[in-house]
Amino acid sequence: MFKYLLLKAIFELSDIDVVERSKYDMSFKYFLDMAPEDAVIDPSSLTKFRRLRLQDVGLLDLLIQKTVEIALDKKLINSKTIIVDATHTKARYNQKSPVEFLREKSKNARKAVYIIDESMKKKFPPKPTSNEVAGELTYCEKVISAIEKESHLVNIPAIREKLNVLKEVVEDYTEQLDYSRDPDARVGHKTEDSSFFGYKTHIAMNDERLITAAIVTTGEQSDGKYLQELIEKSHATGMEIETVLGDTAYSEKVNIHYAKENGLQLVSKLNPQITQGGRAKEDEFEFNKDAGMYVCKAGHMAIRKARTNKKDVGKNQRQTYYFDVEKCKVCPLREGCYKEDAKSKTYSVTIKSTEHKDQEAFQNSEEFKEKAKSRYKIEAKNSDLKHRHGYDVATSAGLFGMQIQGALAIFAVNLKRIRTLMKDSE
Repeated sequence: MFKYLLLKAIFELSDIDVVERSKYDMSFKYFLDMAPEDAVIDPSSLTKFRRLRLQDVGLLDLLIQKTVEIALDKKLINSKTIIVDATHTKARYNQKSPVEFLREKSKNARKAVYIIDESMKKKFPPKPTSNEVAGELTYCEKVISAIEKESHLVNIPAIREKLNVLKEVVEDYTEQLDYSRDPDARVGHKTEDSSFFGYKTHIAMNDERLITAAIVTTGEQSDGKYLQELIEKSHATGMEIETVLGDTAYSEKVNIHYAKENGLQLVSKLNPQITQGGRAKEDEFEFNKDAGMYVCKAGHMAIRKARTNKKDVGKNQRQTYYFDVEKCKVCPLREGCYKEDAKSKTYSVTIKSTEHKDQEAFQNSEEFKEKAKSRYKIEAKNSDLKHRHGYDVATSAGLFGMQIQGALAIFAVNLKRIRTLMKDSE
């Protein structure tokens, strides 16, 4: 079963397609240790194994540890450096409300019909004017009924496919199942102007380009808070670590202290916005280093920022971040965060320019600049995961499904890298 899942990850196939290909592809049969005439499994068995049997196994850590053990055993790892970064994965389902999702599916069905018979526009019911789910469900049921009455349309494959999708969605909503959005996915921000709906995978990789640790989280989580866990997980695989490379997201004050206490060199440039000590509500507001803005726990990003307090009044300047108050008014997490009828919502941090002198001196040194040159390697690894192993989009819904996908994709790229290192050492 695991070999089937590994083939699925390597070749970016669905459960049905990987089983189907195993019927005739001799390379698949050889890998699966099957004779040419052997029967394959039922795709539903693979789906159940992936969703149910792998829970509570800790598969991500288990598979990474196994690959690092293999590499250490074959003396393929000589470096004592890890590079850390996070890559994002878009959710399988778009961030749409139930009404928007239903409208999209009914529209697809109508468009398929219009290509064949434009006169059907007169036979479809009027579109609902409210944003109630019940009204949209009723409209979808009427659209289904109108199409099914036309026998010359129902038997056309292009129309039947869209009709079946609409019927399935209506049935799901009737049973109060919401598949229009991933239940665990969250809004994350790549830059100030661009966002994604999905997950983040926080990765540690050594100089030999083997992934030594990974943590899968929801999309709104900041990168810096997972540095210590990535280091500890890398240690657990048997890696010796002296240097840690990362971007400005990892130069938080707590990470600098951790590195010093554990005798590690932290090659990460300081950012005055994320190195503030003693911030208020640190657990509720996270700094997004790509956008240069703070994000609240609901995933909403500040819309602008401004410095307050003048320099000559004897006080530290503060950076104030302003949030969209219209979003705050309807936010499900507004209690304790937004005061009713408030005209604005802000979050401020003190700018302390005298902190982190040692780290600032280190980042200006030639040693820092030379070691920082290796950070590009992890960008190439992220690209490999996304473009060759389908890691740009989640294959299932939920954080657990994302963790399984991450485990298999990372296991695959690590095995490929080990094979390459073995060839180079011959």
